[in-house]
Amino acid sequence: MRLLPGGAIVAVRAQVIRRFVVIELVIAQRQRDLGAFVVGRVLPSAPRRMVGPYIFFDRMGPKDIAPGLPREADVRPHPHIGLSTITYLFDGEITHRDSLGFEQPIRPGEVNWMTAGRGITHSERFEHLRGNGGRLDGLQAWVALPEDREECDPGFWHYSGDTLPEFREEGVHGRLIAGCLGGLASPVAIDSPQFYVHWQLRAGARVSLPADYPERAVYVASGEVDVDGRPVDVGSMAVLMPGRAVTITAHSDAVVMALGGEPVGPRYIDWNFVSSSKERIEQARADWAAGRMKLPDLDNSEFIPLPARVGKELDARR
Repeated sequence: MRLLPGGAIVAVRAQVIRRFVVIELVIAQRQRDLGAFVVGRVLPSAPRRMVGPYIFFDRMGPKDIAPGLPREADVRPHPHIGLSTITYLFDGEITHRDSLGFEQPIRPGEVNWMTAGRGITHSERFEHLRGNGGRLDGLQAWVALPEDREECDPGFWHYSGDTLPEFREEGVHGRLIAGCLGGLASPVAIDSPQFYVHWQLRAGARVSLPADYPERAVYVASGEVDVDGRPVDVGSMAVLMPGRAVTITAHSDAVVMALGGEPVGPRYIDWNFVSSSKERIEQARADWAAGRMKLPDLDNSEFIPLPARVGKELDARR
Protein backbone atom coordinates (compact mmCIF):
# COMPACT_ATOMS: atom_id res chain seq x y z
CA MET A 1 0.00 0.00 0.00
CA ARG A 2 2.87 2.41 0.74
CA LEU A 3 4.08 2.02 -2.83
CA LEU A 4 0.93 3.55 -4.30
CA PRO A 5 1.50 7.15 -3.18
CA GLY A 6 5.11 6.97 -4.35
CA GLY A 7 4.05 5.52 -7.68
CA ALA A 8 1.48 8.27 -8.14
CA ILE A 9 4.07 10.97 -7.45
CA VAL A 10 6.43 9.48 -10.00
CA ALA A 11 3.66 9.43 -12.61
CA VAL A 12 2.79 13.10 -12.03
CA ARG A 13 6.44 14.11 -12.31
CA ALA A 14 6.75 12.22 -15.58
CA GLN A 15 3.74 14.11 -16.96
CA VAL A 16 5.29 17.45 -16.00
CA ILE A 17 8.60 16.50 -17.62
CA ARG A 18 6.86 15.43 -20.83
CA ARG A 19 4.99 18.72 -20.91
CA PHE A 20 8.12 20.89 -20.82
CA VAL A 21 10.56 18.71 -22.75
CA VAL A 22 9.32 20.30 -25.99
CA ILE A 23 11.82 23.14 -25.36
CA GLU A 24 15.47 22.16 -25.51
CA LEU A 25 16.71 25.59 -24.39
CA VAL A 26 15.86 29.29 -24.50
CA ILE A 27 18.41 31.72 -25.95
CA ALA A 28 18.21 35.34 -24.76
CA GLN A 29 19.39 37.95 -27.24
CA ARG A 30 22.68 39.74 -26.60
CA GLN A 31 22.21 43.43 -27.27
CA ARG A 32 24.78 45.66 -28.94
CA ASP A 33 24.30 49.42 -29.10
CA LEU A 34 25.38 50.72 -32.51
CA GLY A 35 24.55 54.31 -31.59
CA ALA A 36 21.77 54.88 -34.10
CA PHE A 37 19.95 51.72 -32.98
CA VAL A 38 20.39 48.52 -30.97
CA VAL A 39 20.96 45.08 -32.49
CA GLY A 40 19.90 41.97 -30.58
CA ARG A 41 21.84 38.85 -31.62
CA VAL A 42 20.38 35.41 -30.97
CA LEU A 43 22.31 33.10 -33.32
CA PRO A 44 25.03 31.99 -33.17
CA SER A 45 25.17 31.48 -29.40
CA ALA A 46 27.40 29.44 -27.12
CA PRO A 47 24.78 26.81 -26.24
CA ARG A 48 23.37 26.52 -29.76
CA ARG A 49 25.19 27.50 -32.93
CA MET A 50 22.58 26.73 -35.60
CA VAL A 51 18.92 25.78 -36.01
CA GLY A 52 18.58 23.74 -39.18
CA PRO A 53 20.56 25.72 -41.78
CA TYR A 54 20.01 29.02 -39.90
CA ILE A 55 23.39 30.15 -38.62
CA PHE A 56 22.74 33.82 -37.83
CA PHE A 57 19.74 35.72 -36.48
CA ASP A 58 19.75 39.45 -35.61
CA ARG A 59 17.00 41.86 -34.58
CA MET A 60 17.45 45.48 -35.72
CA GLY A 61 15.61 47.86 -33.40
CA PRO A 62 12.87 48.65 -32.69
CA LYS A 63 13.98 52.27 -32.76
CA ASP A 64 12.33 55.59 -33.62
CA ILE A 65 14.82 57.50 -35.76
CA ALA A 66 14.76 61.25 -36.34
CA PRO A 67 15.59 62.72 -39.76
CA GLY A 68 19.29 63.34 -40.31
CA LEU A 69 20.57 59.87 -39.37
CA PRO A 70 24.37 60.04 -39.86
CA ARG A 71 25.93 58.06 -42.73
CA GLU A 72 28.04 56.23 -40.17
CA ALA A 73 24.91 54.24 -39.28
CA ASP A 74 24.83 52.68 -42.77
CA VAL A 75 26.30 49.24 -43.43
CA ARG A 76 29.04 50.00 -45.97
CA PRO A 77 29.98 47.52 -48.71
CA HIS A 78 31.21 44.21 -47.32
CA PRO A 79 31.60 40.61 -48.60
CA HIS A 80 29.91 37.23 -48.03
CA ILE A 81 30.54 33.64 -49.10
CA GLY A 82 28.76 30.33 -48.48
CA LEU A 83 25.40 31.63 -47.28
CA SER A 84 22.13 33.32 -48.13
CA THR A 85 21.00 36.45 -46.28
CA ILE A 86 17.31 37.12 -45.58
CA THR A 87 16.22 40.65 -44.72
CA TYR A 88 12.66 41.13 -43.42
CA LEU A 89 11.25 44.32 -41.91
CA PHE A 90 8.40 45.12 -39.54
CA ASP A 91 8.95 48.90 -39.92
CA GLY A 92 11.21 51.19 -41.92
CA GLU A 93 13.09 50.93 -45.19
CA ILE A 94 16.61 49.81 -46.18
CA THR A 95 18.25 50.12 -49.60
CA HIS A 96 20.32 47.16 -50.82
CA ARG A 97 23.05 47.51 -53.48
CA ASP A 98 25.30 44.64 -54.58
CA SER A 99 28.13 43.62 -56.88
CA LEU A 100 25.68 42.02 -59.33
CA GLY A 101 24.28 45.47 -60.09
CA PHE A 102 21.04 45.23 -58.09
CA GLU A 103 19.62 48.21 -56.22
CA GLN A 104 16.50 47.40 -54.22
CA PRO A 105 14.76 49.11 -51.31
CA ILE A 106 12.99 46.77 -48.93
CA ARG A 107 9.85 47.72 -46.99
CA PRO A 108 7.77 45.95 -44.32
CA GLY A 109 6.45 42.54 -45.31
CA GLU A 110 8.83 42.16 -48.27
CA VAL A 111 11.81 39.82 -48.60
CA ASN A 112 15.31 40.53 -49.85
CA TRP A 113 17.05 37.18 -50.41
CA MET A 114 20.72 37.28 -51.41
CA THR A 115 22.74 34.13 -52.09
CA ALA A 116 26.46 34.72 -51.75
CA GLY A 117 27.71 31.34 -53.00
CA ARG A 118 31.30 31.76 -54.19
CA GLY A 119 31.21 35.46 -53.32
CA ILE A 120 29.21 38.68 -53.37
CA THR A 121 29.51 42.16 -51.87
CA HIS A 122 26.68 44.48 -50.85
CA SER A 123 25.74 47.51 -48.79
CA GLU A 124 22.67 48.36 -46.72
CA ARG A 125 21.84 52.06 -46.53
CA PHE A 126 19.24 53.92 -44.46
CA GLU A 127 18.66 56.72 -46.97
CA HIS A 128 14.87 56.86 -46.57
CA LEU A 129 15.11 57.10 -42.79
CA ARG A 130 17.90 59.67 -43.10
CA GLY A 131 15.65 61.92 -45.15
CA ASN A 132 12.28 61.29 -43.51
CA GLY A 133 12.84 59.73 -40.11
CA GLY A 134 10.62 56.94 -38.85
CA ARG A 135 10.70 53.63 -37.01
CA LEU A 136 13.22 50.90 -37.81
CA ASP A 137 12.44 47.35 -36.79
CA GLY A 138 13.39 44.17 -38.61
CA LEU A 139 15.32 40.95 -38.81
CA GLN A 140 18.28 39.62 -40.71
CA ALA A 141 19.01 35.90 -40.85
CA TRP A 142 21.76 33.93 -42.58
CA VAL A 143 21.19 30.47 -44.02
CA ALA A 144 24.24 28.24 -44.50
CA LEU A 145 24.29 26.68 -47.96
CA PRO A 146 24.61 22.89 -48.38
CA GLU A 147 28.14 21.79 -49.23
CA ASP A 148 27.35 21.15 -52.89
CA ARG A 149 25.96 24.71 -53.18
CA GLU A 150 28.56 26.65 -51.22
CA GLU A 151 30.37 27.71 -54.41
CA CYS A 152 27.28 28.37 -56.55
CA ASP A 153 26.89 31.56 -58.57
CA PRO A 154 25.73 34.48 -56.44
CA GLY A 155 22.22 35.83 -56.89
CA PHE A 156 19.71 38.33 -55.54
CA TRP A 157 15.89 38.16 -55.44
CA HIS A 158 13.26 40.56 -54.13
CA TYR A 159 9.77 39.35 -53.22
CA SER A 160 6.86 41.69 -52.56
CA GLY A 161 4.59 40.92 -49.62
CA ASP A 162 1.65 39.95 -51.81
CA THR A 163 3.64 37.04 -53.31
CA LEU A 164 4.14 35.32 -49.94
CA PRO A 165 1.59 32.67 -48.86
CA GLU A 166 -0.57 33.61 -45.89
CA PHE A 167 -2.06 31.73 -42.95
CA ARG A 168 -5.40 33.06 -41.71
CA GLU A 169 -7.16 31.67 -38.66
CA GLU A 170 -9.21 33.26 -35.91
CA GLY A 171 -6.93 35.80 -34.25
CA VAL A 172 -3.92 34.71 -36.36
CA HIS A 173 -2.36 36.15 -39.49
CA GLY A 174 0.79 34.47 -40.77
CA ARG A 175 3.14 35.00 -43.71
CA LEU A 176 5.44 32.21 -44.92
CA ILE A 177 8.72 33.94 -45.69
CA ALA A 178 10.65 30.93 -46.97
CA GLY A 179 10.34 27.18 -47.43
CA CYS A 180 7.33 24.95 -46.80
CA LEU A 181 5.03 24.68 -43.80
CA GLY A 182 1.48 23.55 -43.18
CA GLY A 183 0.83 22.69 -46.81
CA LEU A 184 2.02 26.08 -48.08
CA ALA A 185 5.17 26.81 -50.10
CA SER A 186 6.94 30.18 -50.38
CA PRO A 187 8.27 31.30 -53.78
CA VAL A 188 11.58 32.33 -52.19
CA ALA A 189 14.52 30.48 -53.79
CA ILE A 190 15.89 28.19 -51.07
CA ASP A 191 18.73 25.66 -51.35
CA SER A 192 17.84 23.15 -48.61
CA PRO A 193 14.68 21.98 -46.74
CA GLN A 194 13.66 24.74 -44.31
CA PHE A 195 10.91 27.12 -43.18
CA TYR A 196 10.68 30.69 -41.90
CA VAL A 197 7.32 32.16 -40.85
CA HIS A 198 6.01 35.43 -39.41
CA TRP A 199 2.89 35.20 -37.21
CA GLN A 200 0.82 38.05 -35.81
CA LEU A 201 -1.41 36.86 -32.96
CA ARG A 202 -4.23 38.62 -31.16
CA ALA A 203 -4.52 38.22 -27.40
CA GLY A 204 -5.84 34.74 -26.61
CA ALA A 205 -5.03 33.30 -30.04
CA ARG A 206 -3.16 30.05 -30.54
CA VAL A 207 -1.18 28.60 -33.40
CA SER A 208 0.35 25.16 -33.84
CA LEU A 209 3.86 24.58 -35.19
CA PRO A 210 3.99 21.09 -36.72
CA ALA A 211 6.86 18.65 -36.24
CA ASP A 212 7.75 18.66 -39.95
CA TYR A 213 11.46 19.40 -39.45
CA PRO A 214 14.08 17.95 -37.10
CA GLU A 215 15.26 21.39 -35.94
CA ARG A 216 12.87 24.25 -35.11
CA ALA A 217 12.87 27.42 -33.05
CA VAL A 218 10.39 30.12 -32.01
CA TYR A 219 11.47 33.77 -31.59
CA VAL A 220 9.23 36.24 -29.73
CA ALA A 221 9.43 39.68 -31.35
CA SER A 222 6.75 41.29 -29.15
CA GLY A 223 4.00 40.44 -26.70
CA GLU A 224 3.41 37.87 -23.96
CA VAL A 225 3.74 34.37 -25.35
CA ASP A 226 4.07 30.81 -24.10
CA VAL A 227 5.16 27.69 -25.95
CA ASP A 228 3.27 24.63 -24.68
CA GLY A 229 2.71 26.42 -21.39
CA ARG A 230 6.25 27.77 -20.90
CA PRO A 231 6.60 31.58 -21.13
CA VAL A 232 9.21 32.89 -23.57
CA ASP A 233 10.40 36.49 -23.12
CA VAL A 234 10.48 39.12 -25.84
CA GLY A 235 13.80 38.95 -27.68
CA SER A 236 14.34 35.29 -26.79
CA MET A 237 14.36 32.20 -28.99
CA ALA A 238 13.02 28.85 -27.79
CA VAL A 239 14.82 25.97 -29.50
CA LEU A 240 12.43 23.02 -29.70
CA MET A 241 12.97 19.31 -29.27
CA PRO A 242 12.17 17.28 -32.40
CA GLY A 243 9.28 14.95 -32.92
CA ARG A 244 6.09 16.68 -31.84
CA ALA A 245 3.95 19.69 -32.66
CA VAL A 246 3.88 22.58 -30.19
CA THR A 247 1.22 25.18 -29.44
CA ILE A 248 2.11 28.87 -29.24
CA THR A 249 -0.35 30.92 -27.16
CA ALA A 250 -0.50 34.72 -27.07
CA HIS A 251 -1.57 36.32 -23.79
CA SER A 252 -1.45 39.77 -25.41
CA ASP A 253 -1.18 40.91 -29.02
CA ALA A 254 2.10 39.39 -30.16
CA VAL A 255 4.50 38.92 -33.06
CA VAL A 256 6.26 35.55 -33.32
CA MET A 257 8.77 34.18 -35.82
CA ALA A 258 9.43 30.47 -36.30
CA LEU A 259 12.26 28.94 -38.31
CA GLY A 260 14.22 25.75 -38.82
CA GLY A 261 14.82 22.91 -41.21
CA GLU A 262 17.19 20.10 -42.03
CA PRO A 263 20.72 20.58 -40.62
CA VAL A 264 23.47 21.07 -43.21
CA GLY A 265 26.39 19.95 -41.02
CA PRO A 266 29.14 21.80 -39.16
CA ARG A 267 30.26 25.20 -40.41
CA TYR A 268 33.02 27.69 -39.79
CA ILE A 269 32.08 31.35 -39.49
CA ASP A 270 34.54 34.23 -39.62
CA TRP A 271 33.19 37.78 -39.88
CA ASN A 272 30.80 37.63 -42.88
CA PHE A 273 32.15 34.37 -44.27
CA VAL A 274 30.53 30.95 -43.76
CA SER A 275 32.02 27.68 -45.05
CA SER A 276 32.49 24.00 -44.32
CA SER A 277 36.20 24.55 -45.10
CA LYS A 278 38.75 26.47 -43.03
CA GLU A 279 40.86 26.89 -46.14
CA ARG A 280 37.99 28.54 -48.01
CA ILE A 281 37.55 31.01 -45.15
CA GLU A 282 41.26 31.88 -45.36
CA GLN A 283 40.98 32.42 -49.10
CA ALA A 284 37.98 34.74 -48.65
CA ARG A 285 39.83 36.79 -46.05
CA ALA A 286 42.84 37.11 -48.33
CA ASP A 287 40.65 38.05 -51.31
CA TRP A 288 38.92 40.83 -49.43
CA ALA A 289 42.13 42.17 -47.92
CA ALA A 290 43.75 42.26 -51.37
CA GLY A 291 40.79 43.97 -53.05
CA ARG A 292 39.99 41.01 -55.29
CA MET A 293 36.24 41.08 -54.57
CA LYS A 294 34.24 43.46 -56.74
CA LEU A 295 32.38 46.24 -54.93
CA PRO A 296 28.73 47.10 -55.65
CA ASP A 297 28.36 48.89 -58.97
CA LEU A 298 26.28 51.70 -57.44
CA ASP A 299 28.15 51.94 -54.12
CA ASN A 300 31.89 51.52 -54.64
CA SER A 301 33.48 54.58 -53.06
CA GLU A 302 33.99 52.98 -49.62
CA PHE A 303 34.00 49.60 -47.89
CA ILE A 304 34.43 47.92 -44.50
CA PRO A 305 38.06 46.85 -43.96
CA LEU A 306 38.85 43.27 -42.98
CA PRO A 307 38.56 43.05 -39.18
CA ALA A 308 40.76 41.08 -36.80
CA ARG A 309 40.14 37.35 -36.84
CA VAL A 310 37.08 36.29 -34.84
CA GLY A 311 36.35 32.90 -36.43
CA LYS A 312 35.28 29.77 -34.58
CA GLU A 313 33.83 26.46 -35.66
CA LEU A 314 30.07 26.25 -35.51
CA ASP A 315 28.79 22.70 -35.28
CA ALA A 316 25.04 22.13 -35.56
CA ARG A 317 25.42 18.78 -33.78
CA ARG A 318 26.66 20.30 -30.52
